[in-house]
Amino acid sequence: VQLQASGGGTVQAGASLRLSCAASGRTFSRHTVGWFRQTPGREHILVAAIRWRDELTFYADAVRGRFTLSRDTARNSVDLQMNSLEPEDTALYYCGAIEDRAGWSRISDRDSWQYWGQGTQVTVSS
Repeated sequence: VQLQASGGGTVQAGASLRLSCAASGRTFSRHTVGWFRQTPGREHILVAAIRWRDELTFYADAVRGRFTLSRDTARNSVDLQMNSLEPEDTALYYCGAIEDRAGWSRISDRDSWQYWGQGTQVTVSS
């Protein structure tokens, strides 16, 4: 699976952004797709993930209620709608996909993910 990420940018606190992760080559039918973020000197954090086949979702505590992940079957993509952005959301965001056979319990383990898109920078100013 090849992943193409888009979106990101620089906004002020309270604004919204939308990130998109599209697949080419294969569909997401047997994958969970998610977004990680990384800030300089800090670890990679799974922000949100959605299992394609049944739309089971995961959200990190820091973004729950502000971020929404959804799938678009027509575009074979997963979109991350980020509302009420905070300066603490500033990071490099990148999408990934993990095959369902790895198990839902493994999604927080970045080393278990098999496919990656490029990163996109999100900067939120106060």
